[in-house]
Amino acid sequence: MEIVRKIDKKSYDRLSHISNCTFGPLNEPMIWVKPKETVEIETHDRFGDVVKIGKELKETVEKGLLRFINPVTGPVYIEEAKLGDTLIVDILDIRTPEIGVTTISPDFGALKGLIEIPEIVTKFPKIRKGKVIYKTNKGSEVEIPVKPFIGTIGVSPEIETISTITPGRHGGSMDCPDICPGNKLYLPVFKEGALFSLGNVHAVQGDGKICGTALEVSANIKLRFDLIKGKRVDWPRVESPEEIMTICSDKPLEEAAKLAFMELIKWMESDYNFEKVDAYMLLSLAAKLNVTQMVNSLYTVTAKIPKQYLQ
Repeated sequence: MEIVRKIDKKSYDRLSHISNCTFGPLNEPMIWVKPKETVEIETHDRFGDVVKIGKELKETVEKGLLRFINPVTGPVYIEEAKLGDTLIVDILDIRTPEIGVTTISPDFGALKGLIEIPEIVTKFPKIRKGKVIYKTNKGSEVEIPVKPFIGTIGVSPEIETISTITPGRHGGSMDCPDICPGNKLYLPVFKEGALFSLGNVHAVQGDGKICGTALEVSANIKLRFDLIKGKRVDWPRVESPEEIMTICSDKPLEEAAKLAFMELIKWMESDYNFEKVDAYMLLSLAAKLNVTQMVNSLYTVTAKIPKQYLQ
């Protein structure tokens, strides 16, 4: 029987604005794990689980009860991880509750200034039989297939400390739906032990996450860690059984797209024996590009190509 180590999230009153709301080299590890170990990590939702039925976001903000945004569980120290390695995170399972929260605010979202939002609105869609049930203001119900994924996941940068809300080379709040069970995430290691953290799970999310939130849920996530020694990727990468993908963040949006395509070309050169020009031309014929979020301080895109074209 496989041994699974359990990592519990902190209670809300023990959360820290440093160790739970940043990725940074000075954050103290909460646990040490070995490569190839399987762990189950418990996470808070985006609001630290304080926004609930009867305590909506507007009331929580007005009463000053919302002290943490995007808290993560960690850091986890990965033994043997060194600067210049690549951390492999094999996502095995995500379990979510039967209800989530989604919100919209006047001062946030990709369409801020284009759509007037008079006040904060909170909804609590239920999750049943593999569907998210979104109820409109007119009372009709829209069913959306559940696809849970990890919105914020990453490692410590080498020197600086970065908010969990900000995406980058280290990972962070990428909001990429492909960071889901069945896929592997590759992260560059900048610091001994990697100092890995994660949280902000979404039960479902549309491309762009345009109003600023997805269906935010707490979760229990099962992962297995491994390392590629002496070889480091430049940006986060994802591998599914069918595709390879690169995730890059920048502003404006087209700069993020350029970075993601360049990283995908590098991957095709190094691992699939393509010449740069051939990779460039093939991507122009067969690539896909998703805008995963356009609401954070940097925008994030995912560039993909099916493996069937790489044989």
